[in-house]
Amino acid sequence: MTDTSAQKSGSGLSPRGKDPLESAQLSGDEDGVRDSVALASQSQLVWWSFKKHRVALVCGIISVAIYAIAILAPFLAPYPASAHNNEYTYAPPQSIHLFHEGSFRPHVNGYTFEQDPDTLALTFEVDTEQVVPIGLFVQGAEYEILGFIPWDRHLIGPTDYEGTPMYLLGADANGRDLLSRIIHGTTISMSVGLIGVLLSLFLGILLGGISGYLGGKVDTAIQRLIEFIIAIPTIPLWMALFAAVPSSWSPVHRYLALTVVISLVGWVGMAREVRGKFFAVRNEEYVSAAIADGASQSRVMFRHMLPSFTSHIIANLSLSIPTIILAETALSFIGLGLQPPTVSWGVLLQEAQNIRAVSTAPWILLPGVAVVITVLAMNFFGDGLRDAADPYKN
Repeated sequence: MTDTSAQKSGSGLSPRGKDPLESAQLSGDEDGVRDSVALASQSQLVWWSFKKHRVALVCGIISVAIYAIAILAPFLAPYPASAHNNEYTYAPPQSIHLFHEGSFRPHVNGYTFEQDPDTLALTFEVDTEQVVPIGLFVQGAEYEILGFIPWDRHLIGPTDYEGTPMYLLGADANGRDLLSRIIHGTTISMSVGLIGVLLSLFLGILLGGISGYLGGKVDTAIQRLIEFIIAIPTIPLWMALFAAVPSSWSPVHRYLALTVVISLVGWVGMAREVRGKFFAVRNEEYVSAAIADGASQSRVMFRHMLPSFTSHIIANLSLSIPTIILAETALSFIGLGLQPPTVSWGVLLQEAQNIRAVSTAPWILLPGVAVVITVLAMNFFGDGLRDAADPYKN
């Protein structure tokens, strides 16, 4: 009689196409479970553990979607970030209607407005008689996908680009579409987080690895430097460093300076994590064998020791990105980070410093909602990765 359990574990695939571990668990084959775990690679173990964390899995999908928005921002945004119409200052959000006069015709209604002769403030009312047709893949302003592919199609927008504008999330003080600016701001805010984390990763692995591997006076010197940086209040330190950046620099140069300033502080946590991991594995047999085989110190550190906890570093990276996004938002909000015409979530929130503007146009706080969603999603995603990075935990 054929042992079906052995066949399943030996083939590596179940009839339902599930992974070997899940197939063995469903069939109640304890030996198959042990064999699957024993033969699995580190990445497989991390994935099997991570996909059990449903919240982290959903938040991971959200995080990927946010980065997709950052990459495809010109296509997804109805208008360019700088497109404005002074006649629609603080225009309220419009609702999408799918039917008009009994036929399927997606549209938004236009506005009628009056201007107060004393305060010059505009009061908008929905004009149900004015229909602004909208569609998918409509023709609009030209742009370049990924910086080199010219195109003029937008995912959603009014069919008549030069006609009455569409403000699904309302307009700002200059009549600019807030939805488009939030989408364009995603590119800057998310790339600041990613570039800042990569710089912090480089400094953290380099200095933390040297500290944990060599120990002694080198370790003491690096740890005192880390403690000195940690002892300085973060926001004042960022303010001091960024204040040294000349105001005459272009937006691109200030953007690069901001990522460097944030990374100069953000590497200390990563360095301590890496140092602790190097301390934990430097006396392992495979490290001693590499040293006895004549491997150089750099090869032992980065070729043999570092890969043993790569998954843990990746998990910590995903938790560091939200911190850097919040740092950029905070610096830009108080006027020390990025400045217009650069568009980021922090720059968009600068307008929310005006209490009167917030009271009359609360939708200008929506960039803050984007920050909250992104930070929560990436934190839950990072927590799931961190738990999954230890697949042998009880």
